[in-house]
Amino acid sequence: MRITTRGRYGLRAVLKLTVSDRGKPISIRELSESEDISPEFLEQIFFKLRKAGIIKSTRGPGGGFQLDKSPDQITVKDIFDAVGEEISLTPCTSDTDPRSPCERAGDCITRDMWQATSEHINEYFDNITIQSLLDRQGEPAVTNP
Repeated sequence: MRITTRGRYGLRAVLKLTVSDRGKPISIRELSESEDISPEFLEQIFFKLRKAGIIKSTRGPGGGFQLDKSPDQITVKDIFDAVGEEISLTPCTSDTDPRSPCERAGDCITRDMWQATSEHINEYFDNITIQSLLDRQGEPAVTNP
């Protein structure tokens, strides 16, 4: 299992939005510079996060992005799901792998173990909120969704 750049950057960007919110939207340019993420790639990620209802955007001068939910209502799994980050250990536990279930699914002694492990990992990420990550680091959230 490997979390892709899209998943890691999505999480970083949401965390940055959370701690940087000054009651007004934050521009892609500002976020991209502070997090050293390509603005084009960040736009793609934010499109998906906005579609999932995690962030909202404001157009025009002074526009940008803000959280659309409070940090205690957003989980790491919400972000991963929004950006298309599937967390599975093997092809047979993947929802998107065309080989799933594999031809050996009925005979495979380890398939149940892989599925259970993938479920535990997904549950783990589903129980970590943005607020809990900030709390672990002693970082206050300054958002007003």
